[in-house]
Amino acid sequence: MPLITNQKPSAMSYITDEELQQLIEENKKIYTEHYDPEFVLNIIKEVLSIIDETYFRSRYIGFRNMPERNDPERPLIYASNHSGMAFPWDAIIFGCGLLKKHNFDWSKTVRPLAAPMLSQTSLMNPFLMSDVWKKTGCVDATTLNFETMMQQSESNVLIYPEGVPGIGKGFNRRYQLQRFSTSFLRMSIKYRTDVIPYATINGEYINPYVYSIPWLNKLANKVGIPFVPFGVIFFLLLLQPWIFYAAWPAKLIFVMGERIKPYELANKSYEEMTREDYIALRDKIHAAMQEQFDKAVAMWGQEPFQMKEFWQRFKQNIKRFPYNMPFGWPLIFAEFERKWYRSTERPVQLKLGFLSTLRILIMNPITIFYFVPVVGWIPILIKGYWPKKKKK
Repeated sequence: MPLITNQKPSAMSYITDEELQQLIEENKKIYTEHYDPEFVLNIIKEVLSIIDETYFRSRYIGFRNMPERNDPERPLIYASNHSGMAFPWDAIIFGCGLLKKHNFDWSKTVRPLAAPMLSQTSLMNPFLMSDVWKKTGCVDATTLNFETMMQQSESNVLIYPEGVPGIGKGFNRRYQLQRFSTSFLRMSIKYRTDVIPYATINGEYINPYVYSIPWLNKLANKVGIPFVPFGVIFFLLLLQPWIFYAAWPAKLIFVMGERIKPYELANKSYEEMTREDYIALRDKIHAAMQEQFDKAVAMWGQEPFQMKEFWQRFKQNIKRFPYNMPFGWPLIFAEFERKWYRSTERPVQLKLGFLSTLRILIMNPITIFYFVPVVGWIPILIKGYWPKKKKK
């Protein structure tokens, strides 16, 4: 799902290969420590499918035949642009749709490297859900975790090489790839595995016409929020807290790019590569991906909302109202989490019939505050920043 941060040189740069491998062996617990495939399957079917089928209407161009690994023992590295100034619905919908397209074949899934900031507080999880990023397969984006994920073959790896600047760039820089981290190139060269770029189109319109103010973002970082979208929505957030997680009905289109083999482009072994070599290679790949991206935008990004299709889908799924609209999302996320932890029923089934909205509000009192102006933020922030307890 979400992003990989730009990494600074760490102490790991100075340890021996043997010491690194020992750290990796000890770290392999991340493969299964939080990841729950049953949870993933269930939340896709009961929650995310409702949102995607009516609202985002995702489409996948070039994904019919998934790329085969050039080395069966190493995961491919998927890389995409990040949508600007929005909650990472683009990554959520991509992972959800990819599994559905391939009939929940887990070998076709991707495990995202996500900014640790997303998992530090419940506030940065969708509608205050507990550890949802890690349950759905995300791994904190650290150098050691990236190395460790490259030594498993159960799933591929997904990164957003722009990192946090990719989502905090502002609408005025939409579709402009920000500077890449070089970590994915290092891993591709070291493990001799291919990079599969794809373009996320129309994601910039998940939260359009908002802009980035550096000093405001720095303040937000201190409380665990990667950026603050400044625009009309900034003031609406006070009146309706659910807007913090909201999205416009952008039609999300994912376009497969051309496979990249950085280890062949480098013409050097991993041991011979210098920082300058990586920067030169990064800039070359950045330019190639931007060119592919621009072509995809020209072809698929001219009608970001496709409102005629949206209203057709809405009428076809009218029985799912209000849960297929952003103001209904707090209800279905909260009800799914409540049933997941408090019921022995598996899989969880949400009963979304007549008067279900009233029932869900009563059973999940916190959801009421998403619709209370100003003071509604108080209990939401308390729960969002309350020290997390591990749920069973």
